[in-house]
Amino acid sequence: MSEGGEGAVIRIEGLTKTFRIGFFRRRVTALKSVNLEVRRNEIMGFLGPNGAGKTTTIKILLGLIHPDAGQAELLGKPLGNVEIKNRIGFLPEGPYFYDYLSAREFLDFYGRFHSLPKSKRRERVEELLSLVGLFEVGDRPLRKFSKGMLQRIGMAQALLGDPELVILDEPMSGLDPVGRRDMRELILQLREQGKTVFFSTHILPDVEQVCDRVCIIHQGLVRDVGRLDTILKPKVEIVDLQFSGLEPAGVAVLEELSERYPGLRVMEKGGLVLVSAPGGAAAEEALERGRGSGGRLVSLHPQRETLESYFLREIDQGEERS
Repeated sequence: MSEGGEGAVIRIEGLTKTFRIGFFRRRVTALKSVNLEVRRNEIMGFLGPNGAGKTTTIKILLGLIHPDAGQAELLGKPLGNVEIKNRIGFLPEGPYFYDYLSAREFLDFYGRFHSLPKSKRRERVEELLSLVGLFEVGDRPLRKFSKGMLQRIGMAQALLGDPELVILDEPMSGLDPVGRRDMRELILQLREQGKTVFFSTHILPDVEQVCDRVCIIHQGLVRDVGRLDTILKPKVEIVDLQFSGLEPAGVAVLEELSERYPGLRVMEKGGLVLVSAPGGAAAEEALERGRGSGGRLVSLHPQRETLESYFLREIDQGEERS
């Protein structure tokens, strides 16, 4: 098992799943002995490219499919426990909506599954429409909703029962920048309310802004689990410098550095000379030579490893190990 235990809301151990696909029933292993824990009141990002095993894991947790091996618990109960269903909210990647219903009618319909009395149901529907920013269009038929609006009403439906655990499968998929921002803010609000959020995604910038921890999965294998500040390399990998006022001879002096520092690049753009230096020593020498050639430093930007570069590195290494 991964770290944690006492406050684990999701606990997965040795989860394995194989499918048979195609005419010849070829075996494809979707999950290979997956271990993971999600702690109470945290936002966990479940990252991986398409086909990595994210949706398969979520479907197993929700009892939609069964694993070939391994075990898991939700909210301290084994999979299949009916009692905990009302304590979980779920937004699938491709939710289905009765589009002839209005937003209010849709939420009222699903509120009945939670056995909410009529007065409480009406109050909860209005509360959720306000939370997801759809109060003013609550009487509009869902068929007239945009993709982003449908994602919001789907989130409202997932929250009807005031769940402790919210599971979201690709909640930012297909959203424009404004829709993604609103979804991020809503996820952060859920944590402030004491809820645990477990969501799968392949949109990395959103993860960096909201997640407490991340789990990288590829080809059915968990590659890493942890906080971003611990799994990303802290050292500076690239330093970007911009100079103005450099003559061609000065540019040539900078270009000579690529012989000593492989990977150093010099570009001219819009009257500026851009230098991408691999590491601190190369950056210091580029700065000295640029200024010595009459250039003026406009900006200096050190780059540390991003989640995207880490993610791609892990995926590449995973493919080499396979």
